[in-house]
Amino acid sequence: MRTVLQISLWIVCIILGYLIYRSVTGPIEFKKIKEERFSKVISNLKDIRDSQEAYRTVNGKFANDFKSLVSFVDSGKYTITQQRDSSYMEYDKVYGIDLLKEVRIIDTLGFVAVKDSLFKGDDRYKSMMNVPYAQGGETFEMKSAIVDKQGYKAPVFEAKVKKDVILFDQPKDLLNRENAQISVEEVNGSEIKVGSLTEVSTNGNWPPIYDKKEKK
Repeated sequence: MRTVLQISLWIVCIILGYLIYRSVTGPIEFKKIKEERFSKVISNLKDIRDSQEAYRTVNGKFANDFKSLVSFVDSGKYTITQQRDSSYMEYDKVYGIDLLKEVRIIDTLGFVAVKDSLFKGDDRYKSMMNVPYAQGGETFEMKSAIVDKQGYKAPVFEAKVKKDVILFDQPKDLLNRENAQISVEEVNGSEIKVGSLTEVSTNGNWPPIYDKKEKK
């Protein structure tokens, strides 16, 4: 009985030691995995934002689906223009004399492909809708709309994904804590997103640290 008791105590001690170890290292490992995955997801969201802003520049609105957006990047073109000031003399009937008129002339210099301007030969835009690390091949949820801001009709868009999709294989307690984040140094809430369907903004909800990481 004494031997059995000693073995049982040793097993309990090992289990407790492991639980203590995991309580310390678990959050550290979770943070490392989270930041690595979030960086890739945010990189895709930035590509979506850049593509949407180009789409709006040419079409005056945002794309409502990825098929339209990818097709635009693949074949769309920017118009390259140049503005110059000019002047000429014109007879003024009121004063009965020639007066100097100043005008601004816009010259079209040429065109540049959107995909070359944004992605410089990289075709990653063709898969930017896919959520990195997602288990089931999920894509970002994206919508566009027109909002009325004090009489001004403004185009808006939003692309997002739930953290649960990105961190599907992580401990539930740590994931629940992550979804409740409220901090200037973290991605707040249960989603990572860019843009807004209610505000005229193309900002993302991630902290500046993720922008610094990408620059490095």
